[in-house]
Amino acid sequence: QWQLVESGGGSVQAGGSLRLSCVASGVADTDRSMGWFRQASGKEREWIATIDSRGATSYRDSVEGRFTISLDNAKDTLYLQMDSLTPEDTGAYFCVADHRFDKVASTPLYWGRGTQVTVSS
Repeated sequence: QWQLVESGGGSVQAGGSLRLSCVASGVADTDRSMGWFRQASGKEREWIATIDSRGATSYRDSVEGRFTISLDNAKDTLYLQMDSLTPEDTGAYFCVADHRFDKVASTPLYWGRGTQVTVSS
């Protein structure tokens, strides 16, 4: 049972960078996996990236090589470093968590409320 709070969203010009963070509070779980989803206006939420407690990562093809997900277990904080941003990256970004690595990228149990990212041309 976790509470997830995102921060770091904002407005940036195309080609710029932004770093999102997510602080998780609740009962510690060594098998925890975490990740990021995003939702553009008028579109469904889509999976962006996932990391497990051992550091194994996975990325959506459209952000591979541009985004980097990381997790500071001591701080219970998840990060998403976003580089070479494009207008197509605009949307609300959500932090997610699950006990199961094979589920966090599809139907994660826990969601934050989101932080807005806007990329202008």
